[in-house]
Amino acid sequence: MTFLRATSAALCLLPTAIFAQDNPSAIVVMDGSGSMWGQIDGVAKITIAQEVMGELMSTLHADLDLGLTVYGHRRKGDCTDIETVVLPGPDTRAAITLAVNGISPKGKTPMANAVVAAAKALRHTEEAATVILVSDGIETCVPDVCAVAKELEATGVDFTAHVVGFDVTDPQALAQFQCMAEATGGTFLSAANADELSSALTAVAAAPVPEPEPQPVQITIVAIDGKNGPAI
Repeated sequence: MTFLRATSAALCLLPTAIFAQDNPSAIVVMDGSGSMWGQIDGVAKITIAQEVMGELMSTLHADLDLGLTVYGHRRKGDCTDIETVVLPGPDTRAAITLAVNGISPKGKTPMANAVVAAAKALRHTEEAATVILVSDGIETCVPDVCAVAKELEATGVDFTAHVVGFDVTDPQALAQFQCMAEATGGTFLSAANADELSSALTAVAAAPVPEPEPQPVQITIVAIDGKNGPAI
């Protein structure tokens, strides 16, 4: 039996492909605009969001690399006030909780561009990823939120946006949220209070994250004719 035949037999026992994969990644985009000082049952919405996020950090699956982007939290009237505070990583839960607890709402609602910033921050992974947007109001900086989401999706940035509308009743705002989610293959959920916000965030955070594209590993196999024969 030549080594060529032996190698062929061994190859039949190998998996058809060998791949290396990273953990799935997600970024939470948190609303830090001035309207988050509005109250529900006597409690500021930002306070409710901070408490819910703190609980969420302790329950999320450990294999999810998580990051945080915030908008409207530093300056009034500034549509560029968007900051990716924590890049996605495996041990970011404490940093995200600390950053969310430090948000003091001030500015506008550039949620479309915040989602763009989050999606681009995720691009460094070169893998499919998830953006989870939490917002309490209508976009105040971009005329057409849906067009921005569609344009971003068309550029080849492989991401899904799940949107949670917190204490939102404006039909135009709800339509914006729905369109952004649908344009990126995500889910839109509405939350009217703390319990519903917790349920909504838990649901979208637990939604299946797109599997990363497998990265092939190249293998070179050389067969020889006989024990010490020439390579074939």
